[in-house]
Amino acid sequence: MKKFLSGLFLCILLFCTGCESSKTKEELIGIDFNINGNETSLDNYDTENPVVAMEISGYGAIVMELYPDIAPNTVNNFISLIKNGFYDNNSFHRLVPGFVLQGGDPKGDGTGGPGYTIKGEFTNNRFTNTLKHTKGIVSMARSSENDSAGSQFFIMLDTATNLDNNYAAFGKVIDGMDLIDKIASNEVVANSQTGKLKKNLTIKKALVDTKGKVYSEPTIISN
Repeated sequence: MKKFLSGLFLCILLFCTGCESSKTKEELIGIDFNINGNETSLDNYDTENPVVAMEISGYGAIVMELYPDIAPNTVNNFISLIKNGFYDNNSFHRLVPGFVLQGGDPKGDGTGGPGYTIKGEFTNNRFTNTLKHTKGIVSMARSSENDSAGSQFFIMLDTATNLDNNYAAFGKVIDGMDLIDKIASNEVVANSQTGKLKKNLTIKKALVDTKGKVYSEPTIISN
């Protein structure tokens, strides 16, 4: 973990030097981080799909695999937000034990977003999405409006079939799910009805490796 934190400080330094952004991103992908006591990096994950590393303050890093074949515009949006640093120093603000851990809101209270929304890529919104909401799945949070998702996402803590076809699932935690389980066990919920955490968990840094593929900017709905 000490090596990982040193790498993160190097990340910050690189961003502040004015280097060419694409070069900086490629350099960051190879920086080691710690998963279950093992040093690794994003380029070690053997998949054609994009992979995301997200460091959660006080816990460590998790890795998500994104599924552009299932929810292409949702994945485009997530990648774009990461590349623009939107999730850096963002937070997880909501926890419902046995259900979800939710984050990605710049306001930290469940009401914020990137200033736009995207179409909800799920079956009951006239878009075929076959990914089921089982443990570890990453899906987009939204209001009662089908096309209201922006930046907030949630990680499934268990299976919830009632979410299938109603929310845009687009990825899965493939490394570090034990850290999510620890969060679900350790963190204090201030409001049991809303799931608002007593103290938000900071997302220190988010990085994405697109495995050499170019992903378009998302199609958005202006607010």
